[in-house]
Amino acid sequence: QVQLVESGGGSVQAGGSLTLSCAASVYSFSSKCVGWFRQAPGKEREGVAAIYTGPGIQYYSHSVKGRFTISQDNAKKTVHLTMNSLKPEDTAMYYCAADSDYPAISCSGGHFETPAQYKYWGQGTQVTVSS
Repeated sequence: QVQLVESGGGSVQAGGSLTLSCAASVYSFSSKCVGWFRQAPGKEREGVAAIYTGPGIQYYSHSVKGRFTISQDNAKKTVHLTMNSLKPEDTAMYYCAADSDYPAISCSGGHFETPAQYKYWGQGTQVTVSS
């Protein structure tokens, strides 16, 4: 069982920055695929970034590449999402998700954006970007 707790959401003006954190309650933080998803009202859940915690390989969606950075803190068993140059269209509820069963598959170019690949989910943290 993996429990995920997100933090760091808030309101910011366009062009600003926020860092989200996802703390995982696990015995071992290695060999996990941890992803960040977002969902705006009336829209489908969208995968934005993922990290394979073993080798530290990162994946980004086209919509955030170059603006968002995903990173891991193994000692604190936490994954961060640093969001720069925020736009109003980044406004959404952001969720952290993890897969420990098939992390090499979940954290791959063809799958990291797929919600069904992830078994564990946090409660979400709201990000609001005003113009």
